[in-house]
Amino acid sequence: MKILILGAGQVGGTLAENLANEANDITVVDSDSARLRELQDRLDIRTMHGHASYPTNLQDAGAEDADMIIAVTNSDETNMVACQVSKILYKTPTTICRVRANAYLSRKELFYNKDMTKELDRLRGFPVDVTISPEQLVTRHIRRLIEYPGALQVLEFSKGLARLVAIRATQGGPLVGHELSYLRTHMPRIDTRVAAIFRKDRAIMPHGDTIIEDGDEVFFIAATDHIRSVMSELQPLEKPYKRIFICGGGNIGFRLATDLEDRFQVKILERGHERCVMLSERLKKTVVLEGSAADKDILLEENIENTDVFCAVTNDDEANIMASLLAKRLGVRKVLTLINNPDYVDLIQGGDIDVAISPQQTTIGSLLTHVRRGDVVNVHSLRRGAAEAIEAIAHGDHRSSKVVGKRLDEINLPPGTTIGAIVRHNDVLIAHDHLRVQPDDHVILFLVDKSRIREVEKLFQVGLTFF
Repeated sequence: MKILILGAGQVGGTLAENLANEANDITVVDSDSARLRELQDRLDIRTMHGHASYPTNLQDAGAEDADMIIAVTNSDETNMVACQVSKILYKTPTTICRVRANAYLSRKELFYNKDMTKELDRLRGFPVDVTISPEQLVTRHIRRLIEYPGALQVLEFSKGLARLVAIRATQGGPLVGHELSYLRTHMPRIDTRVAAIFRKDRAIMPHGDTIIEDGDEVFFIAATDHIRSVMSELQPLEKPYKRIFICGGGNIGFRLATDLEDRFQVKILERGHERCVMLSERLKKTVVLEGSAADKDILLEENIENTDVFCAVTNDDEANIMASLLAKRLGVRKVLTLINNPDYVDLIQGGDIDVAISPQQTTIGSLLTHVRRGDVVNVHSLRRGAAEAIEAIAHGDHRSSKVVGKRLDEINLPPGTTIGAIVRHNDVLIAHDHLRVQPDDHVILFLVDKSRIREVEKLFQVGLTFF
């Protein structure tokens, strides 16, 4: 696939790295020549220096025969105009646009896509097939972590019917020290599948006789209603969170407070006076505080030691890290820290900081959903991009499909790949060898080895015998 990536920042660079390793034809356009040189030294890609939305630059970059343009520069306006230029002048089949400002996102009529047929739709707005909002994605990610105390990652499939959860196995969990097969004996009415286990950063493909050890990072899939029950087998179940403290009143902090304030006691700390005024006017139940999270006295005055979750979501990584460490030292129960620099994530997670959240990895999964071949409806990037979870729809029949009509133990899955569950007509069917794939099933797979992604995609591509 020929793909133009506009913007060589953290998201653009990470995306280029992911796609270049999968034998795509990638061109990156950016006005930062130093950043382009750095990418070209590491990756087998083409780069072009220049403004991303200029028609001549897009033409020189190969927009005329590109399959897809992904606009992820730091400017919403540049991204939207680039998509418009590409679609109008070069008839680019698919345009994907990162949009951050809620002023644009809240007005759906500003965008139209290729599925709209009314002439009125095509006469207005920007021709964007897919809009991606990092702030919305990160907010949703944090909200799920708060809803499931103790989880490291919570991913949704099939509109929330099934979820894949990463959790740290700890002493006191009934399954810790036992074989996986013990889970079925101990919880006969709950069906779940452990998709993968990471032990000291080494992937272990799970079997019935695999013993769960203290400290294992366990990925399991289950129907949403059963998630808490399975979590209780891997670690002592934490009490539900009640009190949330948000450090940073920017786009993410504001969205998060808006989402949580009806169900939790929320406080938000923002250092900018004008922003505090806006937050106090627009938030209904959230307590808005003005000041710096580095101010120990403010945290003590607000009884930080009684807080369940401290979310540091400013635009400054160092400020987020220091504020999180201070809050943890003062007695906060759980710390979630937003980290933009991917090099920091592995360094800090698992110590005093419970969960480090990478906006890049959260956004990459959403972007990859639209790049994957076959009918892929969900992609989640896991473990800082080392693994991947995919939801693919099975099409065709036993003649044209490599999966339809087959039992799960008959499907030739690539090494390091497991099927976790199938969602069929709103029913979640946990993967067992005797289960047969039917047309239109949503198949949820876990890949430990991302180099096998093309083999997985081919499994779900319909052959020529299907009409």
